[in-house]
Amino acid sequence: MKENGVGFDFCAFTDYDNSAEVRLYEIGSYACEASYSFGPVIRSRGIIHYVLSGKGILRIGNKIHKIHESQIFFIPSGVSAYYEADKNDPWVYKWIHIGGTEFLALLTEVGLGESNPVLDVASPDSRSGDFGTLIDEIFENYEREYYCIGKIYEIMDFLRKEYGQTSEASAESQKLQYVRTVIKYIQLKFSEQITMENIAGVCGLNRSYLSRLFHDATGYTIKGYLQIYRMQTAQKMLRESDFSISYIGNAVGYNDIFTFSKAFKKHTGCTPSSYREKGSAALAN
Repeated sequence: MKENGVGFDFCAFTDYDNSAEVRLYEIGSYACEASYSFGPVIRSRGIIHYVLSGKGILRIGNKIHKIHESQIFFIPSGVSAYYEADKNDPWVYKWIHIGGTEFLALLTEVGLGESNPVLDVASPDSRSGDFGTLIDEIFENYEREYYCIGKIYEIMDFLRKEYGQTSEASAESQKLQYVRTVIKYIQLKFSEQITMENIAGVCGLNRSYLSRLFHDATGYTIKGYLQIYRMQTAQKMLRESDFSISYIGNAVGYNDIFTFSKAFKKHTGCTPSSYREKGSAALAN
């Protein structure tokens, strides 16, 4: 946790990434000085700002968005963005660096993205009170991983309830349902020798079309998401069990230890045995 630095009054690096569905990497807040600006910058992870008071602008590409109190703005990963506080009424905001396939798919569902990055969470029925309270609760309990991830799910529920598709038969809603089917299928079958043909068959879609839908909604390829899910499960087993590396590799879908070790090292930067040793050393200290 850091306080009173350049560009922030408070900042905490949480790095809650055990789940492939919902991740929380960092939170922070800042009461900006007049005309304070940030960027242009391209981030490797998405970020949501919630404006508590004041106003400013966000520029993505050639489009400028004017933003004020009780609005959120989302900057996706891989997108160049610049934002600046107003000269006379600089904004105060909180931010959360977020990720995960389900969270990113939800943002797509409610229409938040590069071309439409701003959402008004204030209305006569005081909806913003719910959103603001959820953000505050994360900041007050940021050291509690499961509590914070639970609150992210509550934010997702809030956004879907207030801004999600009203027509279940809409084309966009159907596309996102296919994405969720892929995610659920992988989480159920990841230990088996599943193929793109298997997954496309479950959805009843063309393989190339399904791959494009999934990538557009989550930012991952289907193969990439399967790999991440398998590696995260393997990491958890290495940390929390004494099963052999061969057993763990087989449990996450690899028939031979060599292929598993190679994939694990590519994902984490170290071999499974080294990863387990580092975990044991950290616990001993």
